[in-house]
Amino acid sequence: METPFWKTKSLEAMTPAEWESLCDGCGKCCLSKLEDEDTGEIYWTSVGCRLFDAKTCRCSDYANRLARVPDCVGLTPQNVRTISWLPKTCAYRLVADGHDLYWWHRLVSGSAETVHEAGISMRDRVSASETDLAEPDDYFAHMLDDEP
Repeated sequence: METPFWKTKSLEAMTPAEWESLCDGCGKCCLSKLEDEDTGEIYWTSVGCRLFDAKTCRCSDYANRLARVPDCVGLTPQNVRTISWLPKTCAYRLVADGHDLYWWHRLVSGSAETVHEAGISMRDRVSASETDLAEPDDYFAHMLDDEP
């Protein structure tokens, strides 16, 4: 049996298709996060990006997301190593740090549903869309105690 690509290739050596397939579809990176300006601490919210589809845990306009959402962060092999708010379960972070993927990742399980079945994803766990919130202070009502 051939060794999976994420165990043999660096992030930089992956093809675009391999890179995209690493996304586990949890939707956590599509949540709004608040940063304490004094400490740099990140606080998670259950507020989804305006393009986030909470039923599918996918971006509704992935190809154009960076143009349509000014603060959307496009993940690259270079920046996944420096983004502090990537979830602990994020495949990009795991592979960058030399760890294996979890059993529920679609590349391991063979199914895109296992991330949802394992309770890792944000499917149906988003309390609001950023388009529903008029003021920055409105996000505080949607703060989470910890990373979802």
